[in-house]
Amino acid sequence: MLSSTWLERHQDPRYRRNLFRDLSRILLSLTLKPLPLIGSFVIDKHGYLRLTNRPLSLEIQDLENDCIPTDMSRWYTYSTVESYIVDLLRLHYNRLRNQENAINSTSDYIYQSSALTAMQATFSSFFAREFCRGPFVFTLTDMHQSNIFVDDNWHITSLVDLEWACSRPIEMIRTPTWLTNKAVDEIADEEVEYDTVRSEFMGIMSSEEELLDLSSRDLSLSEVMNRSWQSGTFWFSLALASPTGLFSVFYKQIQPRFIEYCPDHDAFQEIMPWYWSKDFVRVGAAKQRDRIDYDTRLKAAFAEAD
Repeated sequence: MLSSTWLERHQDPRYRRNLFRDLSRILLSLTLKPLPLIGSFVIDKHGYLRLTNRPLSLEIQDLENDCIPTDMSRWYTYSTVESYIVDLLRLHYNRLRNQENAINSTSDYIYQSSALTAMQATFSSFFAREFCRGPFVFTLTDMHQSNIFVDDNWHITSLVDLEWACSRPIEMIRTPTWLTNKAVDEIADEEVEYDTVRSEFMGIMSSEEELLDLSSRDLSLSEVMNRSWQSGTFWFSLALASPTGLFSVFYKQIQPRFIEYCPDHDAFQEIMPWYWSKDFVRVGAAKQRDRIDYDTRLKAAFAEAD
C-alpha cells in the first residue's frame, strides 16, 4: 500500500513524479468516455451494466448509517450539476437537523447554519454554466493512500475499494487532498504549501496529455482542474464532500472570495442563520436538548462499561 511508505517518501520528488505520472494517466483515461448522467453503475438482473443508481459516496453511506435521512433514493440519477449540488447541500442540512451531537453550543449552531445558508446562496458562482449538463465522468471518490498499491519506485500497480466510484461533474475532479499529508481543514489553512505540490501534479498531468495526444481534445482535464482551483470550485466541491470539514473550508476559502471589498463583515452570523430555516429558533432549542440527552446517554454508557 502507498500508505506504508508515504510518510518517509512523500517529500522525495523522484517518487512523487512516478506516482503523479501514473495517477494522471488513470484520471485521464477515466475522462475519455463522457457519461450521460450523474450516478452510480449497477448490474441489472440480466447482467447488463447500467448507470441507474444514485451517485453513492462514502460520506452519504456514513450519514445513512447514523440514521440521518439523505432524501436521495436508490434510483436517483441527475442530468444537471445544479440538481446534484442542491441535493448534496440537503445532506448537510439534514445532518445538522438530525444528528444528535451536531452542535456543541448556540454559537456553534449559528456558525454552522450561517455557513450552510451561504453555501446555498453562492454555489452558482463556482460551477460553470457550460458544464451544467456535462460532461460527467467516472470518478474515484475514495482514492486514499491505502487504496493505492505501488511498487518500490512508487509506480501504481493496482487500485482497490472502488465501490464508491461514481459518475460526477468533471469540475469535481480534484487533486488528492493528502498530497501534503494534512487534513482538509489544514490544507484550507495552508493553501500555498498545498498549491506548490498541486502545481507539480498538474504540470505532470499536462505533459501526459501531450504525450497521450490528448491536448488537442476540445476539453483538457488539466485546464478544467486548474480553472477549478483558480475559481475556488476545488474548495466548494471539497466542502460538499466533507460533512465535518465543510465549515472550516467555507470560512477559510469560500467566504473570503466574496468579502474582499467588504472587510466589515461582523454582522454575517447575526443575519445569515435566520435564512437557513424558517424555524431556526425552534430547531436550535431542540438541538440543545438533543445534545444534553446525547451527552447524558454517552456518560451512562461509559459508566456501565466501567
